[in-house]
Amino acid sequence: MSPVRTILHPTDLSENSEYAFRLACSLARDYGARLIVAHVVEPPIYVSYGELEKILQHPLGYTLELEAKLAKHRALDPKIPMEHHLLEGNAVDEILNLAEETQSDLIVMATHGRKGLSRLLMGSVAEKIVRKAPCPVLTVKIPAPNRVTSSESTSTAGEKTLSSGPT
Repeated sequence: MSPVRTILHPTDLSENSEYAFRLACSLARDYGARLIVAHVVEPPIYVSYGELEKILQHPLGYTLELEAKLAKHRALDPKIPMEHHLLEGNAVDEILNLAEETQSDLIVMATHGRKGLSRLLMGSVAEKIVRKAPCPVLTVKIPAPNRVTSSESTSTAGEKTLSSGPT
């Protein structure tokens, strides 16, 4: 594998993307790479009343709000060189263009794990990036909530204990 000098982290600014951001920061620190954090604003197909009101009253206000959210993405290690990009257009196209322009060596992004009709109707940005990216793509799935599995049992005190194997 060629050296990793530039890592691109596309984000939708959701909590789900936070896990991918943390991993991208760790990789950037470990490889001594620069980290590019990007958010793409897609032209709205459907806009809620509140969003429309905000856009109409303050066209720049909406952009400034997104820029402020994007700027909050800071690595814990101040030695990691970071850039922030707020782009407008089709998310897949803009991410792929930015990866080319910045000569990204790796893309680290979250996946939302949509299935069925939701995936069919909305598509998967992550899937399209994986298929078309000019570099390797690391997709990060949201950690599942803690669940009780068949290998766990409950003690008489009501505490969860893990079994150490067949007994």
